[in-house]
Amino acid sequence: MINLHLNTHIRMPLNQFIINDLTPSSPETLVEELQTIFKQLTYSHVPVLNNQIYMGCLSETDVYCFESEQAILEVLYAIEGFFVRETSLWLDVLEAFAQNNSNIMPVLDAENNYLGYYQLNDIISLFNKTPFFSEPGGIIVIEKGANDFSFSEISQIVESNNAKLLGSFISRTENDLTQITLKIGNSGLSSIFQAFRRYGYTILSGHEDDGFLSNLRDRSAYLDKYLNL
Repeated sequence: MINLHLNTHIRMPLNQFIINDLTPSSPETLVEELQTIFKQLTYSHVPVLNNQIYMGCLSETDVYCFESEQAILEVLYAIEGFFVRETSLWLDVLEAFAQNNSNIMPVLDAENNYLGYYQLNDIISLFNKTPFFSEPGGIIVIEKGANDFSFSEISQIVESNNAKLLGSFISRTENDLTQITLKIGNSGLSSIFQAFRRYGYTILSGHEDDGFLSNLRDRSAYLDKYLNL
């Protein structure tokens, strides 16, 4: 699950990112046809419609486990019913990608009509436009007990040291400890380090060089880890 806090909201409509270049399969479609589709494309799933009603998606992993002469109708037990609404916010869409280990996300309207799908890369591009990536500042990774921290406390610590919190997200949870990655505007992180230590946080790393963040953004491994894919 994604736990992300940004000090701004992207209000750009997502409708412009809906894609319709992949014809959904039907219950009569043969597994062999799906296997051919996956060989030609890089999608993790393909949507399935029955008389224009969205049923769900079949994953590439499952499709290659079926007999090629089978029809989808015979393997409906493997259908995954994930989707988002056309009114869903970009962060909710990003979370849906992460929860379902998919790189395409079917989009339905309020009447459950299938409108098309989003690609993961398009939604990630919106994240890259947030101040977390676009504004200059420093990166701090802190750690504290899972039940002992709060984002309101973190914000208060940062702002009381005359800095601006541009964004934060939970980057790891293990053994009752939670790691939080912060993007902080303004330079001079030393006083903020000291303040976090006074409040019982462990400082795991801190960087004032924006080149560090650029490297994170450019490495797909970082995004994969962030999305838990």
